[in-house]
Formats: sequence, C-alpha cells, structure tokens
Amino acid sequence: MDWLQRMNHAIDYIEDNLENAIDYEGIAKVAVCSVYEFQRMFSFVLEVPLSEYIRRRRLTLAAFDLKSRNNKVIDIAIKYGYESSESFSRAFQQLHGVTPSMARNAGIQLKAYPRISLQMKLKGAVEMNYRIEKRDAFQVFGLEDEYSYDKIANEQGVTIPEFWQTICNNGEYDKLEQALHGDWQQEGKFSRELDSVFAYDAYTFTSNTTFPYLIGCYKTANSQTEGYTIVDVPASAWAVFSTLNDGNGSGSYDLCTLKNRIFSEWVQTSHFTIAAGGNFEMYGTTQDGHKYCELWYRIEEGQSA
Repeated sequence: MDWLQRMNHAIDYIEDNLENAIDYEGIAKVAVCSVYEFQRMFSFVLEVPLSEYIRRRRLTLAAFDLKSRNNKVIDIAIKYGYESSESFSRAFQQLHGVTPSMARNAGIQLKAYPRISLQMKLKGAVEMNYRIEKRDAFQVFGLEDEYSYDKIANEQGVTIPEFWQTICNNGEYDKLEQALHGDWQQEGKFSRELDSVFAYDAYTFTSNTTFPYLIGCYKTANSQTEGYTIVDVPASAWAVFSTLNDGNGSGSYDLCTLKNRIFSEWVQTSHFTIAAGGNFEMYGTTQDGHKYCELWYRIEEGQSA
C-alpha cells in the first residue's frame, strides 16, 4: 500500500468517526505509521493541523444539522464531542462568526470545510536536492519547552517564533553561545557555515498532541551545560534538505513549502522512511552572506508497508 492510499484510508477513518471520539492511535494504525509521523505528514502536506481539520469538519456538519429545527443545540453539541452547549457555541461562533441559534435563520452566511481527498499530481518538474549523512551518536544542550501540535504554542500560549525572540532579547541566546566552548564544527564534523545555535524537536514522546522543542548547541567536551537540558542524539543516517536548494536558487526561508515537498514528494519516491527520534533546523550563512536553513531528518531504509 503506497503513501497516498494510506493517507486517504486515514482520512476515511476520521470522516467515519466525526460523531465519535477519534483515537489518534487508530488513525496512525490505519496510516501504518506512528501518531507523531502522521500528524507531521498531515500538517506539512495539507497545511492544517490534524486537530484543526477535525474541528472544522465537525463544525461544518454541525451547521448542516442546525438547519433542522428538530435538532436541539445541546444534542448537536454532544454529537460532535462538546461537553456543553456553551463550549459548542463558543467554538461554533469562532469558526462561523455567528451563534448556533443565529445559524438557523435563513440568509445567514456560514463556512463549509469539505472532506479532504488526496489525489496524485504530476510533480517533479523542479528537482529536489538532498544529501544523506551518517553520524555517530552525540549530545546537544539548550533551552527546552513543550509545544502543542494545534497552535505550535506552549502552555502559556507562547509560540516558537516568540520563544526565539525572547531569548534573543533577554541575552539567553548569547549565553548559549558562550556556554558552547570549543570548536564544535570540527569536533562534530559540521560545515563551517552553520551557526552554533539551532533547533532540535520531537526527540522524545511527550503525548499524542505535544512535542518537545529545544533551542541549543552541539555539546563539546568543554561545554558548560549546567542549567540546560541535555539530549542524546542517537547514531543515525540523516536526510538533509536546504533552502539554498529550492530549485530556483532563491535561498528563501520558505520552510513550509520545503517541508511539504519533503513529505509529499521525496518521502513517496525515495527508499527511506523518516524515523522518530528528532529533527534539526540548522541555520547558516554562505561565504557571500546568503542566509539559509538546513532541515535534518532521521531516516531508515525501506518504506512502510
């Protein structure tokens, strides 16, 4: 069964269970992958988090149900997984811009999000450049937090870009660089163009709806790591993609498009699967001053069945 079939079977499972409690493990089982891998593929390829797709579809169907005045609001709320008419009304108004009661009236404009269906497209006119690197185990250290897949924000509502902005403004970024100590590029055999501070995420399981994210550095023999989280990076093969190799030479930071192509094109046609255990975003500057980003994904031989 190929990637496209597995994704469509998983979407079928979601659609069949919109009136029930949707088990993320069940979705992943149908897709023949881990929960983490499915959520990551779903969001990168379809550009919407899995939980948001489910919410939109349920509230789309709820709007149709409201057109029949025989359906009570509380019954519709429970049908689509809301514990009270109040929580349902808040979610409904957030999506549609009107209350459930107003939605019953003729002439009210509502939003409809149709079922997603993935189809094969003719792609490949633009090449995808990548390289495979095999590395021994090493360690990284840095500032860690946990983020939700839904909003890519932590418990305090701080997003990842805001996290970066905060540490750049409060001096924590500079402290990280100072704690590094030693020639990490030589010790780790990394390019001299790469910055010392990078991002490492999803390196351990936290929950089906969250992932860990670390802004950190390579741990050298002399790094001062007191007060920082230390993470082991296992020996692995890595597929490396760069914004410098986006097919048109622009080197732009369009990471969303690059990630979409990795999962919708490269993963489908390569002989590798992207493995659990962490991914890097490494930032660099070419000799002529061009900024770029490299995406490092742990890979394994052989595609899922």
